[in-house]
Amino acid sequence: MSAEDKTMRTSRILLFSPTAVYAAFSSPELLAQWWGPEDFSNTFEVFEFKAGGQWKFVMHGPDGKSYPNESVFAQLEPGSKIVIEHVCAPLFTLTVKLDALANGTHLSWEQVFVDEVTAQAVRHIVEPANEQNLDRLTRVLTRAKVS
Repeated sequence: MSAEDKTMRTSRILLFSPTAVYAAFSSPELLAQWWGPEDFSNTFEVFEFKAGGQWKFVMHGPDGKSYPNESVFAQLEPGSKIVIEHVCAPLFTLTVKLDALANGTHLSWEQVFVDEVTAQAVRHIVEPANEQNLDRLTRVLTRAKVS
């Protein structure tokens, strides 16, 4: 297996500025509205949006189950890059890059799991969930009427 076997990627063109998209990550109020797959909600316990800051939260599924999560904001470059290390199972690093376009932002989303076995075990869940995550982000930014 190669590095590609433990990596999942998606991208979107968003009709919002890189600053607005970055704000949807940096604002706990906005992030809680869109983070995760469709019909999930979030309760943030710790949210330290700074390099090295902790992010502890619980995702609540539509099935009534709760999923504790713990991450670290490994790298933050305002308006251009967010790197999040998920430090509980499944272990992965998410890198989000925001590139300015004339009419918005090209967002690239790359999730690299600790190993190929883990990635393959969750791929069927993670790939559609990541798309739903970006759908929700788009709706939140649209409702917020940002540019």
